[in-house]
Amino acid sequence: MTAVSNDAPGEPLGTPAPWPAPAKLNLCLHIVGRRADGYHLLQTAMQFIDLADELAFFQRPAGVIERLGGPEHVAAEADLTIRAARLLAAQVRATRGELPGVAIRTTKRIPLQAGLGGGSSDAATVLVALNRLWDAGLDVEALAALGLKLGADVPLFVRGRAAWAEGVGEILTPCNFPEPWYVVVKPVAAVSTAEIFQAPELTRNSPVTTIRDFLAAGGRNDCVRTVCGRYPEIAEALDWLGKFGEAKLTGTGACVFVAVPDRPAAEAVVGQVPWPWRGFAARGRNGSPLMERLAAEP
Repeated sequence: MTAVSNDAPGEPLGTPAPWPAPAKLNLCLHIVGRRADGYHLLQTAMQFIDLADELAFFQRPAGVIERLGGPEHVAAEADLTIRAARLLAAQVRATRGELPGVAIRTTKRIPLQAGLGGGSSDAATVLVALNRLWDAGLDVEALAALGLKLGADVPLFVRGRAAWAEGVGEILTPCNFPEPWYVVVKPVAAVSTAEIFQAPELTRNSPVTTIRDFLAAGGRNDCVRTVCGRYPEIAEALDWLGKFGEAKLTGTGACVFVAVPDRPAAEAVVGQVPWPWRGFAARGRNGSPLMERLAAEP
């Protein structure tokens, strides 16, 4: 059973400390081809930042999976947190039978439709947390395989390491990238990833590169021209942020970002972000805080 509950949360499932779901940045995004089924073949470098949603889990009767609140414009059945919980429950019930129920509360800090992977990260945190809280015993490979059914970025968050990703984003090579401070800016725009990847003008034939070449020479985002052509406010944000360094688009946007030397420099730029854009300073992280939280759970 799945529902949206407005009741009091009740007793926590496991220890009460929240479980983080960190955002990510695409440090580059190369589109190197397209499969017969329409999925695009990518090469991208993805790194976490220390901006994160927080998830909490509460006890419910066996068989109940419900959401406490949640984004108003997202139905509970479509919410990736609920979908992830149901997917894991179905997998585990096949061998163990009925499981304890759960209510999931998500405190959103990652902007929606921003290219930061918030929904995918929330889903991954549900898989990782409930695997432990339900004592399901799935290893990381099994959890990543489940996550891939929910979205191409979910395995990155399940595995918890910054990575060079290939295929449709599911072939991951862990990497240690530099961990600078970033200024991330969200203009007033909401980008449809499907729209961008279906655009006829999108570049789909970038030459295949290597991790070594990316680390030596950097990379680009093949979606920039298409996104900026369709969302002039994002082009404006890129131009403005470019005054402070090499401004980049993450994913298909809407967020843009730039690396800066340190936290004071990042906060100084954030203080100048024009209204009504949203800006924040965040540190790059090669390790996900989700793994640290997992280690703290008995």
